[in-house]
Formats: sequence, structure tokens, C-alpha cells
Amino acid sequence: MINTIKNFKWFFGISFLCVLLGVFTFITFINQNFIFLNEDNLQYLLIVDVALLVVFLILLVRETSKLFSQYTSKKTGSKTSMNYVVQFSLFAFIPSLVIAVFSLVLFNVGLQKYFDQRITSAVNNSYQVAKNYIEESKKSVETDIYLISLDLNRYSEVFFSNPKRFSNIVRAQKNLRKVDELYLIDSSGTILLSDTSNPEDQFIIPSEEIFDKTLEGNLVSVDRSKENKTAYIVKLSNFIDTYLYISKNIQPQLLQYLDETEEAVNFYYTVENNRTGIKITFAIIYIIVVSLLLFLTIVLAITFAGRLTKPIINLISASQSISKGKLDSRVPEIEADEEIKTLNKNFNKMIDRLKKQQEKLLDAERYSAWETVARKLAHEIKNPLTPIQLSIDGLRDKYASRLKDENNNFVNYLQTINRQIKDIEKLVNEFSDFARMPSPILKKINLLKVIDRAVQFYKMSDKNLDLKLKSDSKENYSIKGDEEQLYRVFLNLIKNSIEAIQEKKQKDHNLQGKISVEIVRNNEYIVIKMLDNGSGFNDIKNITKPYYTTKKDGTGLGLPIVSKIINEHNGDINFLKNPKGAQIEISLPSI
Repeated sequence: MINTIKNFKWFFGISFLCVLLGVFTFITFINQNFIFLNEDNLQYLLIVDVALLVVFLILLVRETSKLFSQYTSKKTGSKTSMNYVVQFSLFAFIPSLVIAVFSLVLFNVGLQKYFDQRITSAVNNSYQVAKNYIEESKKSVETDIYLISLDLNRYSEVFFSNPKRFSNIVRAQKNLRKVDELYLIDSSGTILLSDTSNPEDQFIIPSEEIFDKTLEGNLVSVDRSKENKTAYIVKLSNFIDTYLYISKNIQPQLLQYLDETEEAVNFYYTVENNRTGIKITFAIIYIIVVSLLLFLTIVLAITFAGRLTKPIINLISASQSISKGKLDSRVPEIEADEEIKTLNKNFNKMIDRLKKQQEKLLDAERYSAWETVARKLAHEIKNPLTPIQLSIDGLRDKYASRLKDENNNFVNYLQTINRQIKDIEKLVNEFSDFARMPSPILKKINLLKVIDRAVQFYKMSDKNLDLKLKSDSKENYSIKGDEEQLYRVFLNLIKNSIEAIQEKKQKDHNLQGKISVEIVRNNEYIVIKMLDNGSGFNDIKNITKPYYTTKKDGTGLGLPIVSKIINEHNGDINFLKNPKGAQIEISLPSI
């Protein structure tokens, strides 16, 4: 899962951006406090949507053109990829189309119901009720100030004769009319008499314009809406330069409700007037969002199609190469599902085994050819050796006593010839052994015991030899094999290690020779690892070819025989270079 996220981080990033943009658009439409949906903000929102759409379109065109190019050129796997893309696209397009049509119809029906006549009437009535209440409050204040002014004009004489009584009359009028503020002022704004419900209220002097309007004898409204009050002023006719000023508080909740209602009404009719534009805008935004999702699905289909078909294409290419005899072909390791990885791994293992079987067949053919040559050489060379040996003996007996002065030289010559004949005879015998080597008789054996037998043989021959065998006593090292032939294999290999150490000792007298033999179990195989600190291998490529040797007295048949025996046991032998010396690894199938 984590690898999938890493490989498609761009996809998940863009997907997250699309979801975020969709949520942002939705909240913008339903919540005016989030971002006010005016013409400018709507344009910006559309620009962002269109920009993202263009990015996806470019990406889609690029990927689609690449896929189409592969399809037209009939590239391996392109047909499968195209089928995946078409199916993915259809699966995305059809549901998106159905949802789009359903959403647009539902939005249109909902918008129509939103502007239903009953809703329109309710909106208008709600606003009118609140407005009428405010108007009624104003009219009530107008009536109160009118009635108060009449009463105070009747008691104008009391104002001058008995101010205290007049003050009581003013207080009685205030309480009777239930007003909050009552002031008698002159044209300069000086308070002559006052009675207020809240003594902390500050009196604000009306403007000259308001005073001028009162000279006509009319009631004049004073704007104190910010203070949630309705106020009026009127000139008292029976007084000299005296004005009556009253105010009445209005509930703040009512004014707030009136403002909100007015705002809602204005918004309602704005939306109603732009009903067609809203439908078009919604349709455009929805089409853009649906297109984004569709493009995203197509790009995803192309990407996943490539991810699915790439391993198949690699397998097809590798199999085609193998069919042409190219066994070095491999399926490349790519990031894929575990099943695909397992398939690729097993396919490569199959190729490796096939190559090894081919190499074994070639080795078998090569060994068969060398056996034929060895058999003929042994036959053609061995027959004349006995007469030659007899002739040399006859010459020595007949002429040794006669050649007194040259007797020593003559005998030395004959001995030299005799040694050369012995060497040829030895070589011929090895030819015969190589040619007559029988096929292994396979039966269940304990490989550890076979190796230990070879190790103990050399340990008894040389007490100072540092030869160690490592194994796990709890493991089962049973195989099907020929015990004597495998014993010969390990004798030969240990012997070569000893000779390589002795060769290196001639250059480094302080060398402490070490030979390590380790046997381990590796799944279906038993692996033998041999390591020494001798002179190592000079030419690994030709080391198992018959008659190839780097030793002065070697025949070049020891390691070819070892390799032949291992191959006939369905095993593998590898000669590796090691800075410390020689390293050999043998794998044999276990049972």
C-alpha cells in the first residue's frame, strides 16, 4: 500500500486537490459567511476550476497520445492497455452522466420550489410585519408627543407661576405616555426641564435644520436609530422659544430582525433575478467537477493499465527471446503486486534452470566427445608402448656391456626414454579412466558422511593440515547419489587445495595453510562451500575444460571429471575468485 502511494503520489495529490476544491465550492454556495458569493468570487472560483481542468486535459492528451501511438504501432500489450482504458472510462463516464443529469434536474426543481409563490409571499409578509411594527412604534411616539404638547400648552401659565407643579405635570405625562426621555429645550439646545428613565443618557442637541422645520408647527423626526430609539421634536406654541423633545426605546432584537429580514429579502430577489444565471453557473461548475473526475479516472486507467500490462509485456518479451535461444534474457524487477513479483521471480528461476540444463547438456556432449577421443588415444598409444619398452630393455641388455666408454651415457639415455614412456603410460591410463568412467548409481546417501570420509583421509595423511568441516548436526543432508564418485570428487578438490597452498608456500614461507569445508541446507538444495588460502584460480572460464591445466605435471582431467560427476547428479559447481585463495560452491538436490 505504501509503495502504491509513493508511486502515485502525484495522483493522490491531484485527487486531494480536486476534493478540496469541490468542498470549497460547495461551502461557498451554501454558506455566505465562508466566502461571499459575488460575481468576482464566482469568477475566481471558475478560473481555478478551469485551470485544474486544463492541467488534467494536458495530462490526459499526453498519456492518451502515448497509448494511441503504442496501439497503432501494435506494440506488445498496447491492445490490452487500450481495453483497460476504454472499460475504466466507460465505468466512470456512465455513472457520472447519470448523476450529473439527476443533480441538474434536482437542482432545477429545488430552485423552482425555492421561488414558489407561497415562499415569496411569506418572505414579503415577514418583512412587512417587521416594518409595520416599526412604523406603528413611530406613529405611537408621534401621537404621544402631539398629546403631550397639547397638555403642556394648556399649562403654560403654570410653567412660569409654579415651576414645581409644572415639573410634576411633565413627569405625569411621561409616565402616562410611557416615553423614555422628555426634554423642554430652547433653540440653542439648552435644557429647560427634563425627565428621563436613564439619567446616564446624554442629550444630543438637534441640528439647526430640525429646529427650522419645527417653526412650521409640524412634528419633526430625529434620527436616533443607532441608539435603538424613536425621537420627535415639536415647538410649543404657548411658550417662548420652547421645544418639546421626546424619545422612546425600541427593542434591539426587533431592529436586528428587521435588518436581517431586509437583507434576506434583498438576497432573495437578487437570486430570483439571476435565476437563469445561477442555473448556468451551477451547470458549468458541475460539468467542470465531473470532467475533472472523468479525466482523473481516464489518467488513472492509463496509469494502472500500464502498471498491469508492463509485467505481462516483460514476460512476453523474455519468452520471445528465450524461444530464439537467448537464455541470458531476464524479466526486469519492477515495483508491482506481490503476485506479479513472485511470477517474475519464478520465471527468472525457470530461465536460470533452463540455462543450467543447457550448459549441462553441452558439457555432456563435450564430455562424450572427449571420451571418444580419449578412448581412441588410449587405444592407439597404449598398444605400441609395450613393444617400445621391450625394445629398450633388449638394447640395454645387448649393448650395455659393449659400450664400455659410453656405458653411463647410454644407460642414462635409455632411462630417460623409459621415464618418458612411463609418463605417456600414466597419461594414457588417465585417458582410459576418463573414457571408462561409469554412470553414477544413484541411491540414498548421507552427503555429510561422504565429505567427512574425504576430510578424515587427508587429516590422517597430514597431521599438521588445518582442515575443518562445518555442519549443523540437527540437519538432514540426505541426497540421491553415487557415494564412491562423490567421494572421489571431494578427494580431488581437497587435493587441489593442498597443492595450491604448497604452491603459494614457495613464495610465502610463513603461510599457514587453511582449508574450510562447510555444508548447509538451502531450501531444496544442499550447498557445500569450500575455501582455502592457496594460490587461487587463474582462469575460471576454462578451468573445467578437459586437458586444460596450469600445473607442470597435470593432465587437465581432474576438475573436468569433478564437474562431470556433479552434473550427472543434477547439481551445480561454481568456481569463484576470492582474495584469500580459491572458493568453490557445489549445489546438490536434497531429498
